[in-house]
Amino acid sequence: MTFEDFKVSLTETRVPAGVSPALAALWHDGRGDWNAAHETAQDIEGVEGAWVHAYLHRKEGDAPNAAYWYRRAEQPVCRQSLAEEWEAIVRTLLGRPPSA
Repeated sequence: MTFEDFKVSLTETRVPAGVSPALAALWHDGRGDWNAAHETAQDIEGVEGAWVHAYLHRKEGDAPNAAYWYRRAEQPVCRQSLAEEWEAIVRTLLGRPPSA
């Protein structure tokens, strides 16, 4: 799946088949459902889940909690816009990191 395919899937009513739980969380967030995104992210182990969790808490405005999750994700606290970070995470999880 490409990033563009993932973006188009946001118009659908169901998470695209075969995406990882971390991408499913970002799909919910991309559709404006922070609660479903957070609920999904809470169940994901490892650095991918922690990164998505960090982004979601940053979006929520909970900087201390976000900083904790960025450390767990082995990522620096993001200074990009939320939209840029969302895209960067999606692209990375899809195996297509954003260009510098």
